[in-house]
Formats: sequence, C-alpha cells, structure tokens
Amino acid sequence: MTEARFDELIHPSTRLSLVATLAAADWAEFAFLKDRLGLSDSALSKQLATLEEAGYVGTERRLDGSRRKVRARLTDAGREAFLGHIAALREIVAGVAPDDSAQFAVGGEDALDR
Repeated sequence: MTEARFDELIHPSTRLSLVATLAAADWAEFAFLKDRLGLSDSALSKQLATLEEAGYVGTERRLDGSRRKVRARLTDAGREAFLGHIAALREIVAGVAPDDSAQFAVGGEDALDR
C-alpha cells in the first residue's frame, strides 16, 4: 500500500496535471502533452526537466525521419510519489466532516445572520 505523503514538487497545478497525464500511459509524446496541457514548448520542457531532475520522469529523445521526437514517462519513483500525493490529498479532504464544510463556505453561516 502506498504511504500518503504530500509532495510539494508535484502539487503545483501544471505539474500535477502533467504527472496525472503520464500516470495514465506508458509513454506520452511531447506534442500530445503540450496539446493536452495547453503549454508552450518551453513551459513543458521546463516542467519535464524539473520532474526528470527529481527522478520522477524519464524522457527519451529519438529521430523520426528528419524530426527529433521527445516522449516522457513516469519512473517508478514518480508513480509512487504521485500515488502518495493523491493519498495525502484524499486524507486532507476526508478530514473535513460534512458539518464542518459550512464553516469554510464563503461567508459561512454567520453571513446569513447579517
């Protein structure tokens, strides 16, 4: 069973979306990731480099005819970190009981009394 562990590296929305997309596939082509996430080449390259440096993502560069193609995949460490992060998020969400949720709504119950 995966240990719940909040991961600051994965948590920013762009990286979380990228890792979640990679978790659903063995390999994903750069062009697919770029389109799916709505990122520029440079933004996606930066996010992949950050995750690769952490050991969460592996990339492969190859020639396809005259074009260079890049694809990415989650490493075992990346998959474990992602699953741990999701488990930690679930624990956080489960920690808010339904009766408590009204307290966190915009304005809360007190706003109705004003």
